[in-house]
Amino acid sequence: MKEIRKSDLKVIDLVNSKKSRLQILNYGAAIFSFKMRNKHEDLINLVVGPREAEDYLSPAYREENKCFGATIGRFAGRIAEGKFSIEDEEYKLDEVKHGFHIHGGAYGFQYRLWEIDKIEEGENPSVTLSYTSEHLEEGYPGKLEVTAKYTLTEENEIKISYSAKTDRDTIVNITNHSYFNLNGSGSVSDHFMQIHATKILELNEEKLPTGNLTRLKSNPKNYIENKLLGNRELDDVYILDVMDDELQAQLFAPLSGIKMKLSSNQPVLVVYSPEKLPEDWTYLTEIDSSYPAVALEAQNYPDAPNFRNFPSSLLKPGDLYENNIIYAFSVK
Repeated sequence: MKEIRKSDLKVIDLVNSKKSRLQILNYGAAIFSFKMRNKHEDLINLVVGPREAEDYLSPAYREENKCFGATIGRFAGRIAEGKFSIEDEEYKLDEVKHGFHIHGGAYGFQYRLWEIDKIEEGENPSVTLSYTSEHLEEGYPGKLEVTAKYTLTEENEIKISYSAKTDRDTIVNITNHSYFNLNGSGSVSDHFMQIHATKILELNEEKLPTGNLTRLKSNPKNYIENKLLGNRELDDVYILDVMDDELQAQLFAPLSGIKMKLSSNQPVLVVYSPEKLPEDWTYLTEIDSSYPAVALEAQNYPDAPNFRNFPSSLLKPGDLYENNIIYAFSVK
């Protein structure tokens, strides 16, 4: 793999008429920051990540594998034993640790330099990036051509459109791994969250799916009703009750007055709210040491290739993979 230098890093600014500013980093096709005004008219950054672009190139960034704002692929989440079969052919993936392959391997999409294909300014500014993943890269079959388009609308929506084409049968599951703190600092424990899901995926001790679904009912992880996020560590796969660009989840921070609504065309939402984040770099925002951010990742089921009862992640030549995600922000 070609060495990536600091001089290769580019941050693209997208600014709308409200003066909200979305910054996209070509390394990992990542959301670097998103600034908008809160109810006090202060311009605050809602995305948690390292302060400097070059921090993404540090050994610690790869070791921690927190994927700040990054595009995750070829396959987001875990694949048990790092293997799967297409027809009767088995494929063994690279970088298998603790009994699974995760987030595309040692050099998944989040650790690749993407081409900046097009920047559109003016109303609803956007940037389109692309990456070509060669046949058997990280063990995945097929040459995969991937596109990521980020649009900042005049209504303060971040629209993400992922698409991919392949020259042979392969598996694909791409998502965005941004961490949000709608206060612009501190903790997310005071945020309210709602997820339109009555079931979660049952996971074993290694966070691998068992194939079973768990009804939430009185489970403390049930967010079908809007409720306080609190000091609760989450790393769960919510089976969404609605799809096709309907409202699937929302966050609200009373302190800032900012609400974020999420919609997508994906079947599950991985909610990741860690108790702590790494201290290997300085962050763009002044976050608390405990519960500083939450990630909402719209995607397919983890380990989908190994479960017939999960939605298929198979992509064939001539077909188009698409993941369309909208993070819609407003001030109350």
